Amino acid sequence: MSRLKLVNILLLASLVASCAQFGPFVDRRREAGAKTEAALYRGKSTPENPAVCYNSLYTDYREVKKLADEECVRQKTGTHAEPVRQTLFTCRLLVPNHFYFKCVK
Repeated sequence: MSRLKLVNILLLASLVASCAQFGPFVDRRREAGAKTEAALYRGKSTPENPAVCYNSLYTDYREVKKLADEECVRQKTGTHAEPVRQTLFTCRLLVPNHFYFKCVK
């Protein structure tokens, strides 16, 4: 097998493995070792305002809302989540959309 074929196969395998997630998830990143809570969270989601990435072809609104509700309860910032806004093509390649929520009591 030539090197070019091997490189192409490895590149294709890594691309498929890195983009194989279709399920919704909370878009939260943390800055390790942050001194204050304001500097702890990076990215779209905060404990009071969860942002959920999803693919509208595979996920319906009820799943996204349930995930945001669970995040509000887990972070102890509210009892349920209310939708604020939605953006398209602002997340990952195969999970491209964001739904922003606000935790309320």
